[in-house]
Amino acid sequence: MPTIPESRIMILATNGFEQSELEVPLEKLRNAGATVDVVSIENGEITGWEKKDWGSAVKVDRTLSDARVEDYDALVLPGGQINPDVLRTDKAAVGFIRDFHATGKPVAAICHAPWLLIEAGLVNGLRATSYHSIRTDMENAGARWEDSQTVRDGNVITARKPDDLEAFTAAIVEAVENDSGQRTAAE
Repeated sequence: MPTIPESRIMILATNGFEQSELEVPLEKLRNAGATVDVVSIENGEITGWEKKDWGSAVKVDRTLSDARVEDYDALVLPGGQINPDVLRTDKAAVGFIRDFHATGKPVAAICHAPWLLIEAGLVNGLRATSYHSIRTDMENAGARWEDSQTVRDGNVITARKPDDLEAFTAAIVEAVENDSGQRTAAE
């Protein structure tokens, strides 16, 4: 896997995130050399959802109110049913996602997390994927939905489910690597 040293990536989540959809990108992005912050709407710890019950807690590195768009090179949104459903009702979270997208830096959402992209008004006309159960939500919001492991359209990366985490994480690393190179060349 390529490396992305000197990159800083935010994983935005709250209680009920799909355990693997936060932990696998966290580990793989750190292994690729990135500094990765778990950011949430509250301080302390957030607890994941593993299969049919609560999973493990993860330390929150920073609250959303203390995060700034310009501090990060990519934004990762893990799924699960609970996590994105709670975050899409939080105006600050939705506004942050919208503002981050506007920078052109990579925004990556997996499973049910594309609900957040819908709420931020970002999927109309977008080629994207998601967990199959929210396909209709995606299409009703104007997405051109595909049944693919990952789909990248501009700066947005989407993936279907935990089985797609390898491809999802590789797409994030590639996008950050390419985006960093483009910004360096432009500076």
